[in-house]
Amino acid sequence: MGKSGHFEEHMRSLFDDSDEAPAAPVPQGRLPSYIKDHRARLRDRFMSGGAAAMPDYELLELILFRSIPRKDVKPLARLLLNQFGDLNRVISAPPERLARVSGVATAVICDLKILEAAAQRMARSRVMQRQVIASWDALLDYCHTAMAHRETEQFRVLYLDRKNVLVADEEQGRGTVDHVPVYPREVAKRALELNASALILVHNHPSGDPTPSQADISMTRKVDAALEALGIVLHDHLIIGASDELSFRSEGLL
Repeated sequence: MGKSGHFEEHMRSLFDDSDEAPAAPVPQGRLPSYIKDHRARLRDRFMSGGAAAMPDYELLELILFRSIPRKDVKPLARLLLNQFGDLNRVISAPPERLARVSGVATAVICDLKILEAAAQRMARSRVMQRQVIASWDALLDYCHTAMAHRETEQFRVLYLDRKNVLVADEEQGRGTVDHVPVYPREVAKRALELNASALILVHNHPSGDPTPSQADISMTRKVDAALEALGIVLHDHLIIGASDELSFRSEGLL
C-alpha cells in the first residue's frame, strides 16, 4: 500500500469507535447526513422543549452522541434500556455490567459514570449543611438518587449537629444483594469523632421492596442502644426502595 493509503487508514482509526467499524465508507471528519440531521433535530427539541417531552431512549441518545461521535447510537440506546430497564438504571449500572453490553466501550462507561456522579453531587448539595427537618424532601431525593438503583446493598450514616444540620454523609459499608455488614460500635465511634448529636441511618434494598427484615430491625436496635449510651439520638432509619422509602420512625420501629 502506498503512503497515501496508509495515511487514510491511520486517520480512519482516530475517528472510528474501537468496537465496530462504520457500516459504509464516510468522508473523513464528516457524519452521514441522516445521522447528522437526526442529532441536530434531537438537540433542537431538547433545547426548545426540555427533557419532559422526550422518552428515555432519546435522552440516552443525547448522552451517547458525545461518547460515540461517528455512529447511529439509537440501536445502542434501545439495547441499554432493554438490558437495564430505564434511564436511571442505565446510568447507575456497574461499569462491569455495562462493559458486557455489545457496543459499549470505555468512553460510554466513563460518560455515564460522570453523569451519575454529577447527579449525586447536585442532589447532595441540596442537603449538606442544611437543617434536615427543613429539607426532608430534598434529603429523600438525594437518598433515592444515590442508592435506589444500586444492585447491592449500601449502608450510609448521616451525621447531624445540635441544630439538626447535616454535617457529614458517609458510607459505612457495602454488601451483597440482600445483606450489608454494619458495626454499631464503629457508627458510635465515628459520631463521637464528628461531635454529632444525632444520626440518620440509610440503606437500600436492591429488591425494590423497602420492607425491613428482622435483621434490619435487630441491627437498628443495636445501633440505637450504642448511641443512647453516649447521649446521641438516632432520629431515623430509612430503607430506600425502587420508588419509595420506609421510615422506621414513622412505622413505630424506633
